[in-house]
Amino acid sequence: MALIDTLRSVRIPGLSGRAPDPAQDSAIAAAALRSDRFREAREGDWQRLERIVTRLEAGRLRSLSDADLLALPVLYRTAASSLSIARETSLDAATLAYLEALVQRAWFQVYGPRQGLGSWFARFLGGGWSAAVRSLGVDLAIAFAVMVAGTLVGWLLCASDPSWYGTLFPADGDPRVPGATRAALHGTLFGQSGQSGLGMFAAYLFSHNAQIAILAFALGFAFGVPSLLLLIQNTATLGAMLWLFHGQGLTLELIGWLSVHGTTELFAILLAGAAGLHIGRAVAMPGEKAVMQAVAEAGRRAATVMAGVVLMLLVAGVLEGFARQLIDNTQGRLILGWSVFALWCAYFFAFRRTPGKLK
Repeated sequence: MALIDTLRSVRIPGLSGRAPDPAQDSAIAAAALRSDRFREAREGDWQRLERIVTRLEAGRLRSLSDADLLALPVLYRTAASSLSIARETSLDAATLAYLEALVQRAWFQVYGPRQGLGSWFARFLGGGWSAAVRSLGVDLAIAFAVMVAGTLVGWLLCASDPSWYGTLFPADGDPRVPGATRAALHGTLFGQSGQSGLGMFAAYLFSHNAQIAILAFALGFAFGVPSLLLLIQNTATLGAMLWLFHGQGLTLELIGWLSVHGTTELFAILLAGAAGLHIGRAVAMPGEKAVMQAVAEAGRRAATVMAGVVLMLLVAGVLEGFARQLIDNTQGRLILGWSVFALWCAYFFAFRRTPGKLK
């Protein structure tokens, strides 16, 4: 047998150059015979498993019969058991290598992920993300109310004491400060179409809101309290700005300036805060489920929402960096910003396709 010749050719340390040993040859022959018998008894199942796995790897699922699909997990367990026996009995290296490769390939078909990145992304945009957002209904309502309250708090604090503006919006060297003239504030909103990229304030606002979104989600496990506090802090800054520009009769102009990217960016922060609150509520009020089970389920929904939040922040960054500079009038900014907002709302609340129905 070829296997016996292979084993005989192996040079064993300390025995090189010695005369052939009949006992050694007998042991080699017995091991080879045992390995051959082991393989012959199971090789049919291995070959069938390999054919099934090869077709699945090639995407030819329809070419498999129902019997093959039903036999796949059984054949996989049989091959895994054979591999375990082969390791315990120290069978030949060729059989071990073959079984290890076959079992690994079969594992991915039986237990591995059922879809690639492209398929997952299609399911995510095709209903998974919007369904996850709708599942946060109560949390969205609470987070929205908190953001409105935070905006009012920022406005009222600055109205009662203008020194609060510097606390809520620490922008050294920025012309947007209490006491600034209408012309100075107007100049920060218009006439910047020739600038490339983000301005200082835009960069600050984008990075600030991105940090708020991530923290609002990450700290949700503490019963959602840090998430709500971060929403209040963030929107208090917005309230301070509205107070400042309202004092010079530029409220609508500021809203238009913010609408280009703010409708997307603030929506993303709302979703992040709701996702954090959703986890916090699962910790505090798991209902009839065990705490860990409730948190795990809430975490999966919240993680899906946060994957979309990252996408929204990227879209907001593009709008903030380019569209706002290119559109230099309030009407155009309002139309663009609130059209984008309407699209987000339509996708989240009117688009009811569920991931399970995707083909």
